[in-house]
Amino acid sequence: MKKVKKTNAARILDELQIKYELKTYPVDEEHLDAVHVATEVGMPPEQVFKTLCVRGDKTGVVFAVIPGNGELDLKALARVSGNKRCEMVHLKEVLPLTGYIRGGCSPLGAKKAYPVFLDESCREFDRIAISAGMRGMQILAAPADLVRATRAVVDHLIM
Repeated sequence: MKKVKKTNAARILDELQIKYELKTYPVDEEHLDAVHVATEVGMPPEQVFKTLCVRGDKTGVVFAVIPGNGELDLKALARVSGNKRCEMVHLKEVLPLTGYIRGGCSPLGAKKAYPVFLDESCREFDRIAISAGMRGMQILAAPADLVRATRAVVDHLIM
């Protein structure tokens, strides 16, 4: 069996002694969305969470982690994060800000420890998937463990 190279996100979970599973899948450059990833890893899209890079008018950059089939409610995120307004960070800014590319953005191990806001629907599952910090790899872990690792605030974030 081929050994999987660990990412910074996985190493952080190791340091915290958090149990997780790394799941790899073939990358399709044309389909980087979370719903496609969910199909590839054999999970329902509501259990595969995507990490969105968002800028608040007061806090600056934050991560919103929502179900793969969900749509972020920017007003809800603004309320929860202490901002008046939030807007999506432009794609060309994501790599310089986080060190991650589209389709491989993780709430763990970014260049800077940005505040993390996780949709409350995570509580419906024993395990959820988040990006491991690279395309083609997901981390499966208990939501409570991911909250501990990211210091996430859990609230309603989707429309």
